[in-house]
Amino acid sequence: MILSLLNILQSELHMVPAAILLILILPLSSNQRVRYYGCFIVYIFIVSAAALVLLPIFLLRPKNVRNCVLTGYLLRHISKLVGIQWELRRRDILEVERGAVIVANHQSMFDILGMFDFWDVMGKCAAVARKEVFYVWPFGLAAWAAGVVFIDRKRGRVANHQLDEASSLIKLHKTKLWLFPEGTRNRKGDTLLPFKRGAFRVAVACQAPIIPVVYSPYYFMNAEKKYFGHGRVIVHVLDPISTEGKTENDIDALMEETRELMLKQYEVLKQEVLTLPNPENGKIQ
Repeated sequence: MILSLLNILQSELHMVPAAILLILILPLSSNQRVRYYGCFIVYIFIVSAAALVLLPIFLLRPKNVRNCVLTGYLLRHISKLVGIQWELRRRDILEVERGAVIVANHQSMFDILGMFDFWDVMGKCAAVARKEVFYVWPFGLAAWAAGVVFIDRKRGRVANHQLDEASSLIKLHKTKLWLFPEGTRNRKGDTLLPFKRGAFRVAVACQAPIIPVVYSPYYFMNAEKKYFGHGRVIVHVLDPISTEGKTENDIDALMEETRELMLKQYEVLKQEVLTLPNPENGKIQ
């Protein structure tokens, strides 16, 4: 383990000069492609470097979800570097200490950066990620030590068992479980992808409320044109949906109800950000 960490650290150190140069020129660069790729590189590098720094601390209290709160205090500053401003609405719903299942739409790897920005608001919250993320070291190892729950999405029964084990966090420790029910990133951003049942099955099994969270479109980002401007992402928290008295027979209806509420709010947020200036073309399409 120690030898592996030293090897990772050595490889990270080779990237330091280039990363520092990118961090310095990023705010000044007028080259669209340089800024686009630079934002992703800076994000990945800083997250990886922070993982190396924080890992020894996390290992003092492994699998403790409050480790993510500490991570948030450090990594929220990346948002300023890449030019993203987060606006969390109805934060009081997330502030309540209780077991719950949070479901959010998933558009970009920067969604996680938004979580870091308000993890201290959520308090005890464990994110659920696909198992492949664990093997992206050092981030994956640090994420495991910070209490992230990894599931094997390709093997449905195994994934369900892993989620069942994670549900003890909700019942016994009043921990929120954060999932992206679309299962993959929705890069087009024109609607929401179909939801998967896992999050809702866990919520019903625990009789825990479902808290829908909706990210507005990244109107200042365009992968095809390699454009990454500056902008604001609105994160809107909807009213908790009770699962009290619900059974497995109600899961599909509950899933559809949640998706419809989130899609409706997504359309509202989309119309709102349409009015925000976009230096690339004035407005998003």
